This record gives sequence, structure tokens and C-alpha cells, in this order.
Amino acid sequence: LSGATAKTKRGEGLGAEGNIASYAWGDDYHDVFPARMQELVRFIEGQVGGAVKNRWYTDTGPILERDLAQRAGIGWIGKNTCLIHPKHGSYFLLSEILLDLALEPDPPFLTDHCGTCTRCIEACPTDCILPNRTLDARRCISYLTIELRDDIPPELREKMGSWVFGCDLCQQVCPWNRFAGEGDPAFGKDAPLQSLTDELIISTREFNQRFKRSPVKRARRRGYLRNVAVALGNTGDMQALPVLQNALNDEEPLVREHVKWAIEKINQRVGATRLDRKEP
Repeated sequence: LSGATAKTKRGEGLGAEGNIASYAWGDDYHDVFPARMQELVRFIEGQVGGAVKNRWYTDTGPILERDLAQRAGIGWIGKNTCLIHPKHGSYFLLSEILLDLALEPDPPFLTDHCGTCTRCIEACPTDCILPNRTLDARRCISYLTIELRDDIPPELREKMGSWVFGCDLCQQVCPWNRFAGEGDPAFGKDAPLQSLTDELIISTREFNQRFKRSPVKRARRRGYLRNVAVALGNTGDMQALPVLQNALNDEEPLVREHVKWAIEKINQRVGATRLDRKEP
């Protein structure tokens, strides 16, 4: 199994900023890992002196990767459902190779080092982390910003904050991640995120070109701009209103719906602020 670490970074640009999950800073691991696994298979075949039947995955097949990692002795599955290594934390990308070889197994990781800590559960803004080390994916920000293809439930939009692709909150607060290193340079580049107002005007061609090698492409332009609109609504930045107004003409109904919501939220917040200050 293989892993890579990174830390969450905000977009750097003028205007409101957004957050993108650390694993999506650099190249898409689906593109990076296959060549590395193939190289490892060739090395193994060289060691045994012949071809070895093999099959490999990296989040691409019906394999319980975290369970296999725990059984391989790499770490335990924490309360946030992430695999946690006692010396490297939880910022891991997993891959595995199935081989037609009789190998001596490593002992499983049997101890649980979460103890009474509940920081990840308390930090989750959508309350998706459940007490039994499972989560309600329907409420998870990572699911909402990546896998969900339809409207984001209105009651969850404000809870998403400025996350536009994925979420690292439950890992950021985990004490074990104080041991996390810089990780693999392929996944440690700057976050591919400009200011939210700049992101909202990106064309389909620009989106496909900029995120060609990035995991962000999985959200597709319509989903990505939907997320950006929600993040803008949550920032309450009045300067974003002109861009949001223009985005009401976007070709995608999904984008227009969330842009409308963002405009309403900003106007409500501005109105409440003026009322508090007793401004005309």
C-alpha cells in the first residue's frame, strides 16, 4: 500500500477565498499510482525470476482498502473513518497489488489509539461522522462537493463553509496528524484554486484544461461551479455580487440555482448587518 500527504491550502487571489482538499493539490493519484505499481510488479518479477499474475487498484475496484491496510499492520481506522498511521497520521492515498505469490503476512494492527478523543466528530460541520466509526455520506462535504451530481440540500449549504472540493476538517483536528510529513511531491503542489470570483467565470474549456491532471475534474464544471457559488454565498462578500449576477446566465441550471441561493444569502447578511447598525 502507498500513501502521500499534504496540507489544506486556501486559494490565493483577490476577493473571497475557498478551500480544496489537500489530496487534490497536485496530480490525480489515479494517474500517478498505476505506473508506480507496474514498476513494483516488474521489480518483484525480477526478484522471483519470472512473470507473476497480478492485479492492482487505487480506489478503482471493489476492494476494502482501509480494512486491508489495517490487516496489513499499517494502522487503525479512526473515529473519522480514516486509516491512521501512528507515525504519519491519516493523510494517505492507498493502493494495493494482488499477487499470485505466497507471501508471509505482516501482523494486523490491533490496537486503537483514538481513546476518548472526539475532535473529528465535534469538528464536522454537517454532523456526518457517527459514533460507530461510520459516516453518513449524504451529509459529508466531500460527497456533496464531488460525488453528488444534483442540487446540494439547502439545509447543508451554509454548513459547507468555503469548501469547493472535498474536505479535510476531520483530519486537520486529528492529533495524530501532527506527525504528518510533507509527503510525496506529486501531491504537494500549490492548490489549483484562484479567488472564488475568478473560479465562477471559468469556461468549460478552461476547466478541462486547468484540471486535466487534477482530481478536481471529477466534479465536472457544473458541479465545481455549484460548489463555488455556495462558498461565495457563505463568505457574504458583497464584492462577489456582480459576478454572481452575471452567473445567473450560466448555461447550467444546476449552477444558476446555487448562484441564486448565494445572492440571496449575501443580501440577507448585508440586510441583517445594516439593521444591526441601524443603517438606512
